[in-house]
Amino acid sequence: MTGDGDLLDNLLRLAAAGGTEVDVAADPAAARARWQPAPLVLVGSDQAQACLRARLPRRPRLVLVGRTGELDPGWEVAELVGAEHVATLPTAEPWLVDRLAECAPGQALTTGQVVAVLGGRGGAGASVLAGGLAVTAARARLRTLLIDADPLGGGLDLVLGWEQLAGLRWPALTDADGRVDPPTLVGALPSRGDLVVLSWDRGELLNLPAPAMATALDAARRGREYVVVDLPRQLDDAAVIALQSTDQAYLVVPAELRATAAAARVVAVAAPHCASLSVIVRGPAPGRLKSAEIAKVLGLPLAGTLRPEPALSRGLERGEAPAAAGRGPLAVLCRRLVAEVTGQSTAAGVA
Repeated sequence: MTGDGDLLDNLLRLAAAGGTEVDVAADPAAARARWQPAPLVLVGSDQAQACLRARLPRRPRLVLVGRTGELDPGWEVAELVGAEHVATLPTAEPWLVDRLAECAPGQALTTGQVVAVLGGRGGAGASVLAGGLAVTAARARLRTLLIDADPLGGGLDLVLGWEQLAGLRWPALTDADGRVDPPTLVGALPSRGDLVVLSWDRGELLNLPAPAMATALDAARRGREYVVVDLPRQLDDAAVIALQSTDQAYLVVPAELRATAAAARVVAVAAPHCASLSVIVRGPAPGRLKSAEIAKVLGLPLAGTLRPEPALSRGLERGEAPAAAGRGPLAVLCRRLVAEVTGQSTAAGVA
């Protein structure tokens, strides 16, 4: 989508190099009918503001494209438009040809499902749910990637009991800003069976650049069937990029009055960035707050509830991954949530 003749000529040339035919729309009105079905959408920088005014729905595989000097600051514009990537020409031409080539006849398109989990307050249990979802999906023989997007969370490898496993962590990947081959990424990360984890180490605290997150998610969608992202409550640029890429997001809220009030603030910040956000209420409920009441207050659909599970807390302290045994309230909830997103029964293939 662009009304810039010179930019259109460049994009048509790149599409030809990738062996792909493109549909051209000069503005959002012309693009609306093809906006959702298209496997890939390129929006010229000249149409970014028009997209915002047209309120086109957010979608995956959206790239904001412009020439050097036209996209400054590019990531701020991309966030508003809902783009997963910013392609600045001519530097990004090889990367863009690769993306267009994926849409050529006979090429398999990305099929990976991305879900995100975030806490309504500190200590809500979001990381445990994220780990449980990833473990459950891997038990069902889904090729799964668990991404830790919270630099202050202590590391999801600890949640799984994987801190001794060899493999790259985020500090080794924070300079990534291009296309990564999925098998290369998977082979470099800590893994067991069908589950791969991209986590933090316990070294120097670093900021996670938005381009690095976009690159990891791009490889994840192309190389894994189920991707879980554990998000911080205070969304940085990388977390926003992840949230915008999700098919489903879950907000974990303890059944407490103050936690519900805190969660309302998180909803106000997170909801504009994702297409589908639901709440999961975790017991116990000291004040007898009901899950449906909490969901109503937050204005979100209720995705499920979690009863207290003392054995889970004891197992985590011993280095046992959440839901690894396939029993208990967390495992039951995770099986249902994974099945709802993937459409695949998680009862089959349990090891």
